[in-house]
Amino acid sequence: MVFPTGFSSNDATLQCLLRLLNDSVVISDQFNHASIINGVRSTRNERKIFRHNDLQHLEEILSAYPINRQKIIIFESIYSMDGDRAPIVGIVSLAKKYNAITYLDEVHAVGMYGHRGAGLAAELGVSDQVDIIQGTMAKAIGVIGGYIASTKELVDAIRSFATGFIFTTALPPAVVAGCYASIEYLKNHETERTALHEKTKNLRAKLAELSIPVMECSTTHVLPVLIGDAIKCKSAAERLLSVYHVYLQPINYPSVPVGTERFRVNVTPNHSEPQIAHLASSLHEVFDYFDIPLKNSHSLAEVS
Repeated sequence: MVFPTGFSSNDATLQCLLRLLNDSVVISDQFNHASIINGVRSTRNERKIFRHNDLQHLEEILSAYPINRQKIIIFESIYSMDGDRAPIVGIVSLAKKYNAITYLDEVHAVGMYGHRGAGLAAELGVSDQVDIIQGTMAKAIGVIGGYIASTKELVDAIRSFATGFIFTTALPPAVVAGCYASIEYLKNHETERTALHEKTKNLRAKLAELSIPVMECSTTHVLPVLIGDAIKCKSAAERLLSVYHVYLQPINYPSVPVGTERFRVNVTPNHSEPQIAHLASSLHEVFDYFDIPLKNSHSLAEVS
């Protein structure tokens, strides 16, 4: 089921689902995206937050409810600010044990992970065990739009009752054609996925050589480069652009906690080796210019 944006697919689906299952308990990861938070907060369902990627805490919450009480676990496969992965297999196992529905946001994995780019759950072989998967036609697919995939009955329920779907404008046919062409291409070609992961590995190595602090939580193509100061983060981004013609988005509070301000760096399959080297050297100069601590000066365990 297709929505105009990834944000609206989360927001509208969760609002609708939770109102249909109004006695259900929502159990949401601490670091879930704003679109998920907005959808959950728009309902009156009981809700619990489990510590980020903490299976033990998740089980403590699940075990506190009767087995026949409907529970919905909401989480992401790859978290965009830290670049870490959810313990998807463990969450799915707990959901089965405690009779819970799973809702998985795959926006940062679709197109980039798994067989034919189907996502991280597919890579792990458990996509058929997740009740609802949400994704985007932005990011890897490169267009715009969002979607959910689930059983015919559940999708039909969301289509029939989600106000955020019924009372909005559908994607234009030309945009849908672009989404379809991109998805078909990514399903049938591994070249871009392979290049993405190889170049990410190369960029990690370049940054490590220059002691640029990539936060240790990152295990994916999302490389959070720690700045640790909001003013310096903004100023460093401006200098990178004006002096080195490198655009990196400064990520400050409230997107991330105070003290963990960062650049969120993603290489693409089309970046060249000289461009990757230029980014690393430019970052090193900017760190020196603004007296931003390098890796040996940071306590990464504290901020990640």
